[in-house]
Amino acid sequence: MHVWAIANQKGGVGKTTTTLALGRLLAARGQRVLLLDLDPHASLTRAFGVPGEPQPEGVVDLFSAPPATLAALLRPSPVDGLDFVCAQTALATLERRSATQPGLGLALAQALERHRGVHDHVLLDCPPTLGLLMVNALAAADRLVVPTQCEPLALHGLAGMCRTAAMVERSRQRPLPVAVLPTLYDRRTRAGRETLARLREDYADRAWDEAVPVDTQLANADVLARQVFSGEPPGRAMGAYARALDWLLGADRPMERAA
Repeated sequence: MHVWAIANQKGGVGKTTTTLALGRLLAARGQRVLLLDLDPHASLTRAFGVPGEPQPEGVVDLFSAPPATLAALLRPSPVDGLDFVCAQTALATLERRSATQPGLGLALAQALERHRGVHDHVLLDCPPTLGLLMVNALAAADRLVVPTQCEPLALHGLAGMCRTAAMVERSRQRPLPVAVLPTLYDRRTRAGRETLARLREDYADRAWDEAVPVDTQLANADVLARQVFSGEPPGRAMGAYARALDWLLGADRPMERAA
């Protein structure tokens, strides 16, 4: 089972869209995929049409005593092979609970360990803040995928995310490979072109050598969450995501052989 954390400490970079796109593409290739919404804002959950009230069962129940299992919380999506677990606004209370409830930092890793063999890939849609939920995701992940908008301010968020990944890697004492995925690229703008060039220069060993373009067909995440297509969803961005997925899977193969 491969666990990818889709994370960036900056918002608006396409984390949820990236999670849905990669999840759908993996499912279209015959993989059993589970998406976990770790963001209290629950954008992924809303994309699947789950209302906020009454609050659904979901990720926060993994932090209960005793914890729920992923098998009990997952929901099937309209896409064959693609399941998901909801987020709840109650996730925002976990920071306070961690002061009096030890062991919460590894709750997600423990839940995933008990879930091995059920899904081939698990994608974690992380909140845009460094806290208990993101630390849980990075502690559990085999790989960190950082969607990075092609605009100058996004480079600061990327640098912060890489520092956080290095900190977690030292703490857990095993590698956490980082893959930088340029997103929302508009080649018509000078800022977009210059940012992409800078990103490739500064993160040459970690960054995908293409970029996911701005695509109005993906402006609404509901398209990826609920619509069923014959084959892979259409659009320029989805074509780019398919090539990015090939790159990510290729980067994972040496780790599989080493394991």
